[in-house]
Amino acid sequence: MTGQAIIVWILVGLVAGWIASRVVGGHGIIRYIVAGLLGSLVGGFLVSYFGINVPISNEWIREILISTVGAIIVIVAARIIA
Repeated sequence: MTGQAIIVWILVGLVAGWIASRVVGGHGIIRYIVAGLLGSLVGGFLVSYFGINVPISNEWIREILISTVGAIIVIVAARIIA
């Protein structure tokens, strides 16, 4: 993974974490990034595992949407566990 790919992944994670926190509540840039990055992994896994086709042609929007859904799942799961 290149340095540029890591920066893009962090930016997508930040945006996804911020959107997820607006949906389920939360605050803090570190929490946004962590929730978004974990959400990217969870969302990507779920889309791949269940073979879900996200019919959005813009790759950025599609990745942010998948990451946001994953981040929401991560935040809700963390609240249930805590």
